[in-house]
Amino acid sequence: MPFVTKKLHSPIRQQALSFLMNELGYSRSEAQRLITRGRISQNGTVMNEQFGYIEEGDFEFICFEPLSYGFKPMFVANDFVVYDKPNGLCVHPNSRKSGYSLNDEIKHLYGNEANATHRIDQETSGLVLVSLNKNSEAVLKRLFSERRITKRYLAMVKGHLKEPLDINEPLLRNDHPNLLVSMVVKVDSAGKVSRTLIKPLRYFPESDTTLVEASPLTGRTHQIRVHLFHVKHPIVGDPVYGQDQADIERYIRKELSREEIYQKSGATRLLLHAHTLEFEYSGISYRIISERDFGAECLEAMKINPRI
Repeated sequence: MPFVTKKLHSPIRQQALSFLMNELGYSRSEAQRLITRGRISQNGTVMNEQFGYIEEGDFEFICFEPLSYGFKPMFVANDFVVYDKPNGLCVHPNSRKSGYSLNDEIKHLYGNEANATHRIDQETSGLVLVSLNKNSEAVLKRLFSERRITKRYLAMVKGHLKEPLDINEPLLRNDHPNLLVSMVVKVDSAGKVSRTLIKPLRYFPESDTTLVEASPLTGRTHQIRVHLFHVKHPIVGDPVYGQDQADIERYIRKELSREEIYQKSGATRLLLHAHTLEFEYSGISYRIISERDFGAECLEAMKINPRI
């Protein structure tokens, strides 16, 4: 597990901030963040004040130690890299108990300052843009917020979609007493403005599915998934949108097997893929395209044998 608890020793009474910076090499901002998140404890007391003191003696420090399986980025520049993430891999750990994530590989190769500048769902495969330092992180996140980074996705959807769609429907997180279910998003007039452009690419009559290109013009949680479900063309393999409440809760609790997901949704995985990123950085225009064979992955997940 990437989060580990280390037993450390302080030979003198000193500020926790100074220890993390001088002894462990953290930057001031990173050290402050770790302290306020309660990563240091001594004699059973958790420290969360930035200028608290560690007494002389032993104490415990919870830190992130990246676990690498050798997964490398597909594109490398001076200030950023791009990973082509497989389905099922989280970008960031959700909690200290979370296991391996893309963040492990990022920190392992590029250190603490490297960060994913945006997220895609665990179920979604495809491109993730990663900054390598704080300056590039600020620039890239600003480009995302100003909508100057164009993202295009591929998705296999149910039914025959014949014409392009401009879906402009507000999205709202589900207000539900179950915190797990509250992760689910819905179209609601009280929600945030959300817009997605959909272009049909190819219809497959044997499975009654359509391969589409989806371009989100806003960046809401589950935006493409909810919008396509709303227009009666849910994404094949979606274990949430289009499923009944009991199965949604089972999926979120990780109680649904891939076979059950296949039986209920038509594929063993969500058939949504972040395919293209286009942006300008430091005067250079970039168009980065995924190298994954999404068509083959769709066939495999839908259990369709390609014609030879």
